[in-house]
Amino acid sequence: MRLTTKGRFAVTALLDLALQQSTTPVTLADISQRQKISLSYLEQLFAKLRQSELVDSVRGPGGGYCLAKGLDEVSVADIILAVDEPIDATQCGGKENCHNDGKCMTHDLWAKLNDLIFDYLGGVTLKELVDNQQKQQQGEDVVPIFDMRGSSAA
Repeated sequence: MRLTTKGRFAVTALLDLALQQSTTPVTLADISQRQKISLSYLEQLFAKLRQSELVDSVRGPGGGYCLAKGLDEVSVADIILAVDEPIDATQCGGKENCHNDGKCMTHDLWAKLNDLIFDYLGGVTLKELVDNQQKQQQGEDVVPIFDMRGSSAA
């Protein structure tokens, strides 16, 4: 699977937004400064996030962005897909034309990996990321999200 900067930055930016949001919208300039992500890049990402109805924009003085859904309603997969980031480990994009216009010998392996990755990222909510980040900031022990899914890291 190839998760590019676009997907990583989108998840980071929404986590930052979720952590900062209270009653006032958060500006992209603030997110840019905290996360060291270019403002113009954030503008592109947030246009897609707004189109996917994950964030709302507020215009004017004191404007910015806020989440359009509850923290427990937004998964990491939702965020990645909203910015047009494919979650795909196959060479053919799932078209089964990876070897001489046919399915390669390992296509099913990579397709199954896609399913597992998508299921995992679809099960991790923004709320879980926020909760873990807040615990880390308070110096508390954090259970890795991978472990919370019932799998062991060993």
